[in-house]
Amino acid sequence: MPKIKTAFFCQNCGAQSPKWVGKCPACGEWNTYVEEVIHKEETGRGSWKQGSEKTKRNNSPRKLQDINYEEHPRLVTKDPELDRVLGGGIVPGSLTLIGGEPGIGKSTLMLQIALVLNQTKVLYVSGEESESQIKMRAERMLFHSENCFVLSETNTQNIFQQIETVKPQVLVIDSIQTLHSKHVESAAGSVSQVRECTAELMKFAKETGTPVFLIGHITKDGSIAGPKILEHMVDTVLQFEGDRHLSYRILRTSKNRFGSTNELGIYEMRADGLRGVANPSEILLSQREEVLNGVAIGAMLEGNRPLVIEIQSLISPATYGTPQRSSTGHDAKRLNMLLAVLEKRGGMRLGQQDVFLNVAGGMRVDDPGLDLAVCAALISSYEDSPISPDLCFAGEVGLGGEIRAVNRIENRIAEADKLGFKKIIVSKYAVKGVDLSTFGIQVIPVTKLEEMYQQLF
Repeated sequence: MPKIKTAFFCQNCGAQSPKWVGKCPACGEWNTYVEEVIHKEETGRGSWKQGSEKTKRNNSPRKLQDINYEEHPRLVTKDPELDRVLGGGIVPGSLTLIGGEPGIGKSTLMLQIALVLNQTKVLYVSGEESESQIKMRAERMLFHSENCFVLSETNTQNIFQQIETVKPQVLVIDSIQTLHSKHVESAAGSVSQVRECTAELMKFAKETGTPVFLIGHITKDGSIAGPKILEHMVDTVLQFEGDRHLSYRILRTSKNRFGSTNELGIYEMRADGLRGVANPSEILLSQREEVLNGVAIGAMLEGNRPLVIEIQSLISPATYGTPQRSSTGHDAKRLNMLLAVLEKRGGMRLGQQDVFLNVAGGMRVDDPGLDLAVCAALISSYEDSPISPDLCFAGEVGLGGEIRAVNRIENRIAEADKLGFKKIIVSKYAVKGVDLSTFGIQVIPVTKLEEMYQQLF
């Protein structure tokens, strides 16, 4: 019998220890270490196709200029949002990991992509749902494909046997935490199993040139479950975000070896599946018949995509002594900083006021270019005076009350112009050298909060 050794792994971050510890020294979580059996014998591990001479090759160092590079065309999915996030389409031989909250729509998105690629042979492997359940979900969608194959299996060796029979051009695994390999004697979803199954799928993708999509679970803090090395092994990491109580979903990338990590995809969850949103700025703006105070419109950048978003604020006298500072969709620490600037530089008495801030549409934003819109919304609520609905804002606020320049101001102005706004207030330093005559919107440059206040009232 081969010698067997055991080790303890943190089920939260994947850290390894020779003995059990109560608190993980890597991530700080308590009672997450679990003992797993590890074979000391490494024969045949990490190979998706055992005993094949075709996969064995002898590598030797080569000069960089002597390497022949041939760029393979990307596989366009007919889904503009996914193609944008991936950098123009699916790269042959790529390994993509997509994570998100339970019920957010990860399986729906991957099944929809499998059906959209009706000219490509796709194998959809599910370890969580039966074939009839997948069929029921596919019936709700308007897409149909004769090249979509479904397999309900969790053993990687059996999956690779079916792969050799079907010979798919795209492989989808739902999910990586449900797979198990016979080379590791531990439960499915453990750190060892996730690492081993991912290694086998990665070797299959690189040796055959078949793109592989992995659906992954996430932990309670929002990070992808399993060892951190899982994110290092794959080529692309996608995050599927959104509020399950709202119909809109955001697909963003945190790692991409084949494109930019600044792209963003927005979907609308409907009864017949996910639909890409071509103009997300329109859905992020509330439609109302009357003008309310405490509402300002800001032009932001989410990755490389310009968006116009609505900021809502409410300032009221504190009732229970200690004033509240509540922020939804916006960084609470940055809100406190802006409140301090308004009180110190703007003369607003906010020490005994409750302040509530909300980003409409369920978005979470961190663009400093929204500082000016946040300050305008707070001033509007404090003065109990509404802001003109034709006015938009784009600028960063410094600690001295100065309005700082933000990047790509032309894209922000053009987005506001496209949506019909008449005026936009920006930093004077951001429009230096910019030909403002090319825009149909009036650009108002300012340098301090006092100048913005004069434009508002």
